[in-house]
Amino acid sequence: MKKISFAKLSGAGNDFIFFDKKINPGLNPDKDLISKICARGTGIGADGVIVISDKEDFDFEMQYYNSDGSTNTLCGNGARCAIRYAYLSGRIKNDKTKFFSNGKIYHGEVIDPVNIKFFLNEPEKLKLNFKIKAFDQLINASYLNTGSPHAVINIEDILKDPKDPRSKFDDINEIPVFELGKEIRYHKDFTPDGLNVNFIQIRSDKILIRTYERGVENETLACGTGATAAAIILYLNYGIKTPVTLVTKSGFELKVDFAVEDKKLKDLSLTGHAEIVFTGEFFIND
Repeated sequence: MKKISFAKLSGAGNDFIFFDKKINPGLNPDKDLISKICARGTGIGADGVIVISDKEDFDFEMQYYNSDGSTNTLCGNGARCAIRYAYLSGRIKNDKTKFFSNGKIYHGEVIDPVNIKFFLNEPEKLKLNFKIKAFDQLINASYLNTGSPHAVINIEDILKDPKDPRSKFDDINEIPVFELGKEIRYHKDFTPDGLNVNFIQIRSDKILIRTYERGVENETLACGTGATAAAIILYLNYGIKTPVTLVTKSGFELKVDFAVEDKKLKDLSLTGHAEIVFTGEFFIND
């Protein structure tokens, strides 16, 4: 039997199991192990797994896995949690960091003991205001890849009753996020890889967001790249000024900030809560 040490971190309610290769040398979790430990009720329970290791010329390297074991995607809240972990483990010598993940270079900053800022790379493949056939109706949506692909849908553009054009949703908590999110995630228009689906509600005092995440295949309490995609689309479609603050399903707020120069986004960042929830150990067969 081999003892494995881990830490569990939460970024605005988005939770991750961390393995540190300094503590667990040679550990390369496979899909079976990841699925088992991420399972809620029978495992530790998490939205994903993050492996932290040292890398020359960087403060650290982050490898992210969804709870189903899939990888090669960016997780914004996972990155913020990785910055927190790297800071607490002594890898970051001051408040700012440069790290490596999935073949790309990223930067971040420790704001205070609670909040972490993560700088995202320039988003890709923007498409505004197109129609998706789902929920027995045509739904207006926008698309943006912020390191992971996202659809963003205003709940005002969804009919409760497809036969009644006056039957609008007025409360984001009424949206069937799992059923509708799953239908759009696997929609033929987005094959073969699928995408994440974000539902937003614009109120006078705040913006609410709920997200169905591929790889987790369920609603998560928060999604960093989803909040980022939503903030950019809110700016473009509704003129919402930056920084954009979004209230997640967990109740935590995520703040997205950026500048626009010559019609290009600059200094795109995601800031919010990140903390260690607990640490522990388990055993696996050698």
